[in-house]
Amino acid sequence: MGCDQSWDHEEASRVGTQVSFGLVQVITDLNAIPRGLFAAGSIVTIGAYDGLHVGHREIIEQVTKKAHADRQTSVLVTFSPHPAQILRPNEAPKLLTDRDQKLRLLESTGIDAVVVIAFDRIQAEETPEDFVKRVLVDALHVQRLIVGEDFCFGKDRRGNVELLLKLGGQYGFSVEPSHLVAGHDDVTASSTYIRSLVQNGDIEAANMYLGRQHELTGTVVHGDARGRTIGFPTANVEVSKALCEPGDGVYAGWYVRPARDGQPERVYPAAINIGRRPTFYVDAPVSLIEAHVIGETDIDLYGEVATLRFVARLRGEIKFSGIEELKAQLMRDVENAKTALASN
Repeated sequence: MGCDQSWDHEEASRVGTQVSFGLVQVITDLNAIPRGLFAAGSIVTIGAYDGLHVGHREIIEQVTKKAHADRQTSVLVTFSPHPAQILRPNEAPKLLTDRDQKLRLLESTGIDAVVVIAFDRIQAEETPEDFVKRVLVDALHVQRLIVGEDFCFGKDRRGNVELLLKLGGQYGFSVEPSHLVAGHDDVTASSTYIRSLVQNGDIEAANMYLGRQHELTGTVVHGDARGRTIGFPTANVEVSKALCEPGDGVYAGWYVRPARDGQPERVYPAAINIGRRPTFYVDAPVSLIEAHVIGETDIDLYGEVATLRFVARLRGEIKFSGIEELKAQLMRDVENAKTALASN
């Protein structure tokens, strides 16, 4: 039995087990399901669930409430990696949540079990009918299935609500399409739409649809230390290229240091710059993420894992005429960040 508390595709394929992450059973091998877990049947939802946004949470809430009322097991079935990374890697969307963040968020929903299907080219060839029989019926003993009304799955995305209703009649489970949630501007909550908001720098709208602050987790690496020389030291946070980064600009946010060496998690206010630093570089190839921890000038962050939570966009990226103009703006950025964070 494996003990990896993450959704690593290679590990899921190689080890294939059931593990526990807090209160959630994480199942990566349908042949290793704990005895009796689905003896009374299950209420299931299926999907990529990237971002765990407000629409996702509404569906999960329906699942958990009905499972509790019926004394059955609530289950979320998802895939790792994201199917698009296998089927169309050059067009795969940037992810709103990495695997560990998704698990943490799912733990807070009250779902009983998460089934992670290792997605590869072989899995992509499975027909919707075979998937339903193998996973939902034989393994999970599904009694009720709740999915978004636009849900598609299986080879060529041929599986949909209409087919599920037919298969439910054949195997004895009910299907309940869930109406997708509209946001404050009547746009339907979707991972695709939220990604576009994040990438365009509209963090406040993205956070509204997410129901939380968008965050990125990475490792603090050495940079050119230029910020320290002008009185604004920054932590250079390197994140996975698979994750959805906010558009270039300066943001108010929170810098989270993980619990370690007996110390609890520590959260600091921060001014976060994402960009190519045009004041110093003409053609920087990629944008960097640099976080200035407000009020702290002498803490060693190198090599640590850092989580950045984005609260508000303060301004776009600017090319300054010189160091003094840049420093003056950085002072304003820090004050503006403090103001933005005061109510968050």
